[in-house]
Amino acid sequence: MLHSHYNPSTSNAANNPAARQTWMALLARAPEAFLEERVGAWAQGNLQWLRPVETGLLMAQGRAGGTGLRFNLGEVTVTRCTLRPDPEHTQCHQVGVAYILGGSHRHAQLAAVADALLQEPALHSHWDQYLLRPLSEQLCAQAQQRKALAQATRVEFFTVAREAGSDLQAEDPS
Repeated sequence: MLHSHYNPSTSNAANNPAARQTWMALLARAPEAFLEERVGAWAQGNLQWLRPVETGLLMAQGRAGGTGLRFNLGEVTVTRCTLRPDPEHTQCHQVGVAYILGGSHRHAQLAAVADALLQEPALHSHWDQYLLRPLSEQLCAQAQQRKALAQATRVEFFTVAREAGSDLQAEDPS
């Protein structure tokens, strides 16, 4: 699970592609209200749109048994954008990218601004502590709640085999 324990490598996490992949996955799964609360003020001002917010469809694929041949599962709605936050407002000169499931333009905008802020070496540590770590903890707690709820409704099925000849001979009318 990507959000179980967010732990970017300590060496230059702002320029680490693996760390960026992890935080982008977290931002895509983040509740919009959480991003609005934490990043909303930095998503103001003169945003430079490199790719405006757009919504489209993406074909989702699955694998039989998780390892078999791929098959088309269905289409999902995806929203994406690329932007550069206002450097006068944010002290950030990075380009942020976001791809999210669903059609919320604001969620994509907030995630892209957060991505840009996290890439800025001087700002990364602050945003890691203020945004990513609490988000990771929140998503992990939600996953644990879903797991506990599913476990509470789990039903164990088992069968008891009859001994050969016990009841069948007694019920035979011949």
